[in-house]
Amino acid sequence: MSQLKAEIGVFGGSGFYSLIEGLTEVKVETPYGPPSDVIAIGTISGRRVAFLPRHGKSHQYPPHMIPYRANIHAMKQLGVTRIIGPNCVGSLQKNIRPGDFVVCDQFIDRTSGRKDTFHDGPIATHVSSAQPYCETLRKLAVEIGREQGVTMHDGGTTVCIQGPRFSSRAESAWFTKMGWHVVNMTQYPENILALEQEICYVNIALITDYDVGVVAEEGAEPVTTEEVIRVLHKNNDRVRSLIVEMIERIPETRDCPCASALKYARMG
Repeated sequence: MSQLKAEIGVFGGSGFYSLIEGLTEVKVETPYGPPSDVIAIGTISGRRVAFLPRHGKSHQYPPHMIPYRANIHAMKQLGVTRIIGPNCVGSLQKNIRPGDFVVCDQFIDRTSGRKDTFHDGPIATHVSSAQPYCETLRKLAVEIGREQGVTMHDGGTTVCIQGPRFSSRAESAWFTKMGWHVVNMTQYPENILALEQEICYVNIALITDYDVGVVAEEGAEPVTTEEVIRVLHKNNDRVRSLIVEMIERIPETRDCPCASALKYARMG
């Protein structure tokens, strides 16, 4: 059974699979249905790692249809205690440029109708989201990224929109005026569901564009899927390099609040 266990989870695509030694693909069933796809488990730098493409291998799940609860619960069932969640985002501020990475520390939820908790009763449970991302993993990601020559933004607020459409210019201008930093479609409820399972979670946001061109140079075109994919492919190697180094250097033990997130969350 040990080959079906992992300590670190990564929500990523098939580009990571070539890095894993002793790859085993596992189909996991959860109380919330199946996750987005089979999970690849293997070893990197002596650490057991589980990889799951959040959109599915064929990118069959749009952001609002991803089975977030099943994905997180599947990781928990495999023994995962840390999750690295890279994703593509649009920049809302001029100083955050395409190709930069942002390691977010806050979020704004603008989604609707997503299954965003494991706690529907019978015990009322209120997990604090004041610190939604693991500070230990955040600091490690920033440190390693800078060592590798990546422009890293330490902290930032991501606004998660429902999707699958991109923002209107009016929405994007509003987000910018509010001082938020990046916009994407998948951070929520992935981050909070991990916290509800007492799993440490870190987001690494890869800037692929200036959202709808609102804060870009005059005459810039609105974001397109084609442009997002182009920048993503250009920076895939940097994302993988950062994650692989993180896996090697993540502390063996946990002393962060994530590990006891439910301690004071229950009423009764």
